[in-house]
Amino acid sequence: MDDVEGPAFQRARRPEHRELRRQEILDAAEALLAEMPAEEISLRELGRRLGVSKTHVVRYFESREGVFLGLLNRVLLSWLEALPDEWPALPCEPDRVMRAWADSLAARPVLCQLWSLLPSVLERNVSADTVRAYKLLDLERRTRLAKLIRDRVPALSADDALTLTRYAVVSLVGLWPFSNPTPTVVEATADPRLTGSRVDFAAMYGEILQTTLAGLLARA
Repeated sequence: MDDVEGPAFQRARRPEHRELRRQEILDAAEALLAEMPAEEISLRELGRRLGVSKTHVVRYFESREGVFLGLLNRVLLSWLEALPDEWPALPCEPDRVMRAWADSLAARPVLCQLWSLLPSVLERNVSADTVRAYKLLDLERRTRLAKLIRDRVPALSADDALTLTRYAVVSLVGLWPFSNPTPTVVEATADPRLTGSRVDFAAMYGEILQTTLAGLLARA
């Protein structure tokens, strides 16, 4: 299975066929993420899910990390497109917007997991061109997010809104692993004396966003 590709996955020659193959690989990666952590998913496992060799996968993505960067881009765009309908309508209190932001991300564990792995996993074993392309797309999408924030918090400047998106990503990278601990940590923190060490992602992330927003508004 690792060396033979079925006829359905013969090498794509036309651009639209290449894009179709890329999306099929991303679909398989997203399905696997629902079953196991990203760190346990290899190119061979991706190929096995698709019924092709791992060589087929690297025709479209340079590495496993490249696949996950592509998937992060896709799920991030999907979230941004849905966000206006998930945030409270105007007029609304800024704190409600921040809580809705946290809740919308908590409902998307694949996006949160991939984002949390960005500096430690996804930006490794890929070329500078791949990282550059990702970061340019990330800037474009955070700029779009900043505009959505300013629509609901007009007192925030454009620069501070973009700063808020940067702080939000950095906070998520740190918080997500703590709120999704290993079974060993879950067992250990079942001790009543460690109740305060358990982390609810949506609740704490909402508080972080609210506090950051308040600080930016006060500084302005």
